Amino acid sequence: MSDIVLKEVSKSFGVVSVLDKVSMQIKSGEFIVFLGPSGCGKSTLLRMIAGLEEVTDGEIYLGGERVDQLPPNERGVAMVFQNYALYPHMTVRDNMSFGLQNIGTPKDEIVRRVEDAARMLEITQLLDRRPAQLSGGQRQRVAIGRAIVRDPKAFLLDEPLSNLDAGLRVRTRLELAQLHNRIRATMIFVTHDQTEAMTLATRIVVMNNRRIEQIGTPMEVYSRPATRFVASFVGSPAMNFIPVAALDDVGGKASVTFAGQSPVETGVPAAGLPTDNLTLGIRAESARITQGEGAIKGVADVVERLGERTLVYTRLPDSTILVAEDAGISQIQPGDAVNITIDGNAAILFDESGKAYHAAA
Repeated sequence: MSDIVLKEVSKSFGVVSVLDKVSMQIKSGEFIVFLGPSGCGKSTLLRMIAGLEEVTDGEIYLGGERVDQLPPNERGVAMVFQNYALYPHMTVRDNMSFGLQNIGTPKDEIVRRVEDAARMLEITQLLDRRPAQLSGGQRQRVAIGRAIVRDPKAFLLDEPLSNLDAGLRVRTRLELAQLHNRIRATMIFVTHDQTEAMTLATRIVVMNNRRIEQIGTPMEVYSRPATRFVASFVGSPAMNFIPVAALDDVGGKASVTFAGQSPVETGVPAAGLPTDNLTLGIRAESARITQGEGAIKGVADVVERLGERTLVYTRLPDSTILVAEDAGISQIQPGDAVNITIDGNAAILFDESGKAYHAAA
């Protein structure tokens, strides 16, 4: 088993705190993504698991064994870096076998592991080339292959796709997902790209300001964000946030009014809700342009035609912008008056601290 357990792990550089009492359990075989903005501590946390950064406080366990006091080569993990870190004077075969040679692995075992990894990654034809003769995507596969041959307990990937162009990033992302499905190894992947997180992860660890905001499946963090930060960081376009002017209890559910519009009945239980400084959160797909009399009225400010759908940035009477969705063949033009219907069961209310209140599951 290769479960990874972090118990109140903290990291400081002098008086500067980088991570503050981070705890989590990663199950064997999971594909975990650390997602967050630059400077939130996600790469530092990965490097602490790898042993490349010392733990200031707390404990790290891998497969039931405490490893935070072990050197990197004794932890049983393999790291794939953003910049590939290949030896330019060595062939692909030599790059992949170098680490095994250093620990005295028998030659026939090295050959078997390298050839098996090359077949898995479809780079057999590249084994006698040098890194300068490879594309960016091929170099990344070699870096992953070098990790695979070590047969580690866990793979740690630090923004491995960030140096690739958009098309190659999509293909390599697919290859990573297929690789995980084949080998079922524990993988931890660091990124600030929410698309990578949503498409690859078994669970996402959303990080912000030295701590974990939420851990959940991709759809949990998208549909039921724990905080306003998670709601704003995950999803494109970003969730709409509209200040609530009035709150009423209608049959036990919260009904809210904003921007001089008609009340919107939500699925959020009214009991226990703060009465002041609430904000309504709604995603664009749950705020639909309607041909009838919608609860919300405004004027189309900007229209984004994305093929399968159209996003209408609607200016409300108080100048608040509400992004709503229309069909891909929408005829709406900037300046048109529009009506919007909000799906109250998809609405989320946030209090002043950013805590989320959801409709009953």
